[in-house]
Amino acid sequence: MEEIRNKVKESGLVQLDLADFKPKNEIVGIDIASQLWQGLILKEKDFREWIKLEDWSKFTDKCVYIHCSADAIVPTWAFMLVASSLNGIAKKAIFGNRLDLEKQIIQENIEQINLEELKEKRVIVKGCSDIPSPEFAMITLLNHIQPHILSLMYGEPCSTVPIYKRPK
Repeated sequence: MEEIRNKVKESGLVQLDLADFKPKNEIVGIDIASQLWQGLILKEKDFREWIKLEDWSKFTDKCVYIHCSADAIVPTWAFMLVASSLNGIAKKAIFGNRLDLEKQIIQENIEQINLEELKEKRVIVKGCSDIPSPEFAMITLLNHIQPHILSLMYGEPCSTVPIYKRPK
């Protein structure tokens, strides 16, 4: 009986799974709408008191997006105060929504790829990944690795779609 061989492994193809770039830390949001007076305006004195009394330790090692769900004009310094309170506690804090934060983390994780390991390789990006905004992740990945690889394919080794091949 012939030994079973892993032809994909023997081919030298490098598989990348977009799911590997997903955020690892818990993601939470801070909505400052609850700090608005009558849901309309921010009173600096009251807001600073909330900043002082809030238990920021509950955000330890979490990724936090700061936003305001109310249709109100909120001064920029309010978001800065919240972010300042999270500095050194949260893993990361940004202004925006959950997807904004997830995209930023995915981009940072992609930028951590060791490009030397991909140099002159043929790469397959796994087709089915449970990742927010896969189009964003795929294009970010492509832009980061394309100058270093021989070719890029999308899908599974048994059925790929060619995306890029370095000209000879």
